[in-house]
Amino acid sequence: MDKIVLRRPFFVVNPKSYLYGEKLRRLARKTDGLCERYGFQSLFTAQLIDLAWVADNCPHLIPCAQAMESLRPGRGMGHVLPEALAAAGVRATFLNHAENPMTVGELARTVARAREVGILTCVCADSVEEAKAIAELHPDIMTCEPNSLIGTGRIAGGDYIRASTEAVKSVSPGTMVLQAAGISTGQDVYDAIHYGGDATGGTSGIVCAGDPEAKLEEMFEALGRVRADIQGEARP
Repeated sequence: MDKIVLRRPFFVVNPKSYLYGEKLRRLARKTDGLCERYGFQSLFTAQLIDLAWVADNCPHLIPCAQAMESLRPGRGMGHVLPEALAAAGVRATFLNHAENPMTVGELARTVARAREVGILTCVCADSVEEAKAIAELHPDIMTCEPNSLIGTGRIAGGDYIRASTEAVKSVSPGTMVLQAAGISTGQDVYDAIHYGGDATGGTSGIVCAGDPEAKLEEMFEALGRVRADIQGEARP
């Protein structure tokens, strides 16, 4: 299976373990509709049991696993098989999130396995230094997010966003950089891209909002504004 080619800017909706079943499906449908309206790509994560439904019913989303392993078909009770994800329509996976860290060896093996089955890798890093080191693996996406800001509603400043993006690109120019952690408003979305990120997204800032669907509308509208501004700046 050929990997999806990502276009800047794109978005990530990551419900983690907050949502499952019908509530997850409702948010996925909403995100799918926004992607169609605005012409954006969006990775959408879900519990393993819900991913096939997302793949089958939300054609404008990039179904994304929240984790994967380097397992090969055969023995491996209870582990996450790359081939099974790909067969279910999953097109991307997060790796090394602060809530599910990996050893360097297992991370390298899993990135390689993802390439074999055509799944995009979205690898998480905390500091600028860690992001630069992990970029040596040439993941498709590097998620730069200070662990201390995850779930706080406070985003990293422009200095971190610029420095971490530049650090990744200096090692792996083809890797997209997702600036995340603490994204909770449209302005946060705008700033994350304005300061140099290729993408942004959220979890608690969306699913814990009083009206998650309205919050998504706000964020996609901001993504549309920053895209227009970037395109305007690029014109001679």
